[in-house]
Amino acid sequence: MQDIFQRYIDYLEAERNVSPYTVRNYTSDLVGNYKRGPEKGFFQFLKLKGIKSLDQVDKQVLRDYLAYLMEMGIAKASIVRKLSAVRSFYRYLTREGILTKNPIEQAASPRLDRRLPSFLTVDETVRLLKAPDTSTPQGKRDRALMELIYAAGLRVSELASLDLGSVNLDSREIRVWGKGSKERVVLMGEIADSALKDYLENGRPQMVAGKPTDALFLNRDGQRLSQRTVQKMLIRYAAMAGIDKKVYPHLLRHTFATHLLDGGADLRVVQELLGHANLSTTQIYTHVTRGRVKKAYLAAHPLADADNINNEDNNKGTGVSS
Repeated sequence: MQDIFQRYIDYLEAERNVSPYTVRNYTSDLVGNYKRGPEKGFFQFLKLKGIKSLDQVDKQVLRDYLAYLMEMGIAKASIVRKLSAVRSFYRYLTREGILTKNPIEQAASPRLDRRLPSFLTVDETVRLLKAPDTSTPQGKRDRALMELIYAAGLRVSELASLDLGSVNLDSREIRVWGKGSKERVVLMGEIADSALKDYLENGRPQMVAGKPTDALFLNRDGQRLSQRTVQKMLIRYAAMAGIDKKVYPHLLRHTFATHLLDGGADLRVVQELLGHANLSTTQIYTHVTRGRVKKAYLAAHPLADADNINNEDNNKGTGVSS
């Protein structure tokens, strides 16, 4: 089983070109984590049940695994992710002819409670972006990268992987490699462009530390900035800005999408800028833009606004008396 799993991982890396983050998750979901906590991996469960062959797995085994995870109090989102990893693994087994059929392809996953994405208000966003001390190279870097996440709706993984050649300051475009190694071009406005130029001219040269690198954003040692550092940075600046919300890189991406839709952007344009494969993924943001929906409703519906009705009655009254 371990040998087959390793071949599966090699397939993911070589043919599917998945990220190291995805490989780590699939390994955890299938093999399990033997360092800490209860046994939650699919292979661990099979061992507990005395199942020694992959072709012994069927829908009932998967249902038992699901019940086992629920009894341990595992979050629904984590359960769905684990079942997705199991399905992907079994699709590989049938594709390679290791199994003749996939016994769990049609097995149902638990229904997730759909949560609306949180986001920052415009005022909170401005306070956050202005929090760094731009008199220092690190402050210039921090201001530039936060402006870039918000201006372009970048994932933190996309931001951290940017190189100098990814950015075209003349056209204000950035070439990004997103999920599944899909390339897309995103845009940035004047403020983000100005902050990035300031960092490139007056911040980054002092951070290179004699170690030439193509990485756009650098740490104090002149190495590529890590995703974890960006996460910690946002927490610190949110506290400095007095924002009473949990602030993390993806929150700025949510904020980007929400503010664009509130400003009247077309849903498909936002989908392209975010790099979503399916429009349904982008549509969740339409649920958090009720302010624009309400404004459009009040403006368009003839009987939605009491003031409009009263004015109409007054105009009619005036016409009769004359």
